[in-house]
Amino acid sequence: MPDSTDSANAPSAGRIGPDDVAHLAHLARLAVTDEELHTFAGQLDVILGAVARVGEVAAADIPPTSHAVPMTNVFRADEVRPSLPRDAVLAGAPAVEDDKFRVPRILSEEA
Repeated sequence: MPDSTDSANAPSAGRIGPDDVAHLAHLARLAVTDEELHTFAGQLDVILGAVARVGEVAAADIPPTSHAVPMTNVFRADEVRPSLPRDAVLAGAPAVEDDKFRVPRILSEEA
């Protein structure tokens, strides 16, 4: 992780400050130290700067996308296909009751 105190990653003036981080931490009910406020402010400012740079290169001729590589649906069609007979499946189970798998109880009666 880059050091937020590095000159190349130095926070830009007026974007995210320790007061902003303190406000967000208060809303999120997070306890942060003064040192963490300054660290997080610098890191958030670097992140916002990177996002702003992406916005600068986005041009009208570049279509918006949600992934860097093309995505295709890898799910197969939901079709009924032949399967093992019920008796063969239940024969491999450790416990069977009324033609169903018998499993240990994991919830109490009150649940």
